[in-house]
Amino acid sequence: MFVLFFLYHKFILPYPDSDRPGLTTGAANILREFINTFVLFFKKEKIGYILAFLLLYRLAESQLVKLASPFLLDAQEAGGLALTTGQVGFVYGTVGILFLTLGGLLGGFLAAKHGLKYWLLPMAVAINLPDVVYVYLSYVQPDNLWIVNLCVAIEQFGYGFGFTAYMLYMIYASQGEHKTAHFAITTGFMALGMMIPGMFSGWVQELIGYHHFFIWVMIATIPGFLILPFIPLEKDFGKKNE
Repeated sequence: MFVLFFLYHKFILPYPDSDRPGLTTGAANILREFINTFVLFFKKEKIGYILAFLLLYRLAESQLVKLASPFLLDAQEAGGLALTTGQVGFVYGTVGILFLTLGGLLGGFLAAKHGLKYWLLPMAVAINLPDVVYVYLSYVQPDNLWIVNLCVAIEQFGYGFGFTAYMLYMIYASQGEHKTAHFAITTGFMALGMMIPGMFSGWVQELIGYHHFFIWVMIATIPGFLILPFIPLEKDFGKKNE
């Protein structure tokens, strides 16, 4: 599959005119440009709000994703759903991936139609609100695999739809000189925003149990909403030009 993707990227994807090698030569100049790239990124207007968005938008999801599979696998006595490894693989590896992809495709289509700013709040709702299905699953602990699949499908569809806003905003925050390097920096903050909450999510679950953990996840969605009014964003960014 990766060989096929390589061939597609090599021969079919377009090459923009701006995609050219840099003119920097010499070790000293390369080091200077490397440092300058970071300096320019952190000099962007309202960079504090940009970084806060990158770190907080998925605060809830970054904790949920770490405990979703253990929750599905754990015995019912421990608060889980007692699914088999094969069932979890189907729920997440087939149904979840399918609806995640559908949500992402829909998000990209709608953002191209109306722009990111128009869909920013609905996408934030989509990536956060469906997490409530895990509150339901933890309290009801259904034996019906169809119900589990439906709940995971809803959550993953919302995640795919809402994550579109995050990816587009990474592109927005990377605009200007050194856009490729700046996008790499935003990718690093994306990973950091997943890593730090994920580091303590298991500890929190062990302290309070699955019931209260998923309620805590819903509370953790609040910071992602609070930062939205403050981030810089052009009105028509992401909108496809006719």
